[in-house]
Amino acid sequence: MKITIIGGGSWGLGLGTVLSQNKHDVLVYDNAPKIVDKINQKHICLQLNESIPKTIKATNSVKEAVSFSDIILFVVPTKVLRSAINSVTDVLTSPKLFINAAKGIEPETFMRISEIFEEMVQPNYLRGFVTLSGPSHAEEVIKGMTTVITATSLNENHAKEVQELFHNSVNFRVYTSTDLKGVELAGALKNIFALASGLIAGKGLGDNARAALITRGLVEMKKIFQAEGANVQSLMSLPGIGDLIVTCTSKHSRNFQAGYKIGNGKDLEETLNAMTMVVEGIRTCEAAYHYGQKNNLDLPIISAIYDIVFNKMDPEKAYKELFEREKKNEYAI
Repeated sequence: MKITIIGGGSWGLGLGTVLSQNKHDVLVYDNAPKIVDKINQKHICLQLNESIPKTIKATNSVKEAVSFSDIILFVVPTKVLRSAINSVTDVLTSPKLFINAAKGIEPETFMRISEIFEEMVQPNYLRGFVTLSGPSHAEEVIKGMTTVITATSLNENHAKEVQELFHNSVNFRVYTSTDLKGVELAGALKNIFALASGLIAGKGLGDNARAALITRGLVEMKKIFQAEGANVQSLMSLPGIGDLIVTCTSKHSRNFQAGYKIGNGKDLEETLNAMTMVVEGIRTCEAAYHYGQKNNLDLPIISAIYDIVFNKMDPEKAYKELFEREKKNEYAI
């Protein structure tokens, strides 16, 4: 098959590597000439300085990229998603199956990525939408390390189609799901708790605290799931607890790294400027905090991270306030 990838970052090239190893033809679009050159001339992922298959090609022509394939994989930060979709829809001439591999929620609208695609892509050009999600750091995928993820779509046949593209019996296993809302929410919300986990590590609070954070983070995620009418079973899935664990415990997690630096006393702006990749947890935290306020949800960890990031609260004060809350039963709402 031919597959177009929008976004030449590490995750896009990690997935491109899987597709290429599965004998598919891959064309990557990126608007940065340096990235396109590294792919075509050096066969390297610029962000990770890792080799990629020579069969992967790149272009800075969105028209060429879109006409190359009837399957388009988006791997761009949510901050620039609308701009990227606009670039593609401007040159669409036939229906496409859209796949998304980014994880986030739009702060201004609390829209999930599938909802943004539905809003922006005309129905006659939207053959289907599938999201890829699960515990999957690009640094490991691009090296061919064992990875297991989920392809999710409201249309099970579309999910199976994408499963067929990416699945192999060597190192990349793909399950399917139809719980699009739950999978998208889980993939986005876990980044908030990865930020919190980095803060814990940066403050030297230990593994006990991190385990508690992951557990209580699941409780807050469940509250948002229930408010949104999402299937809480997806919290126990690869895109749920699987992704939550890996982003809260791994040095590869950019959200964990950002939280670690803030926990070490770095300013937010200074931290973000030093990061080479986008920290989605910042935007998702903003979205989840305002959603919780609007829907009267008790989300103490999310609120604490919001105060630290957006209100410049001292992490020590946020920690103190969390522990000074009233005592309660673990299973109380």
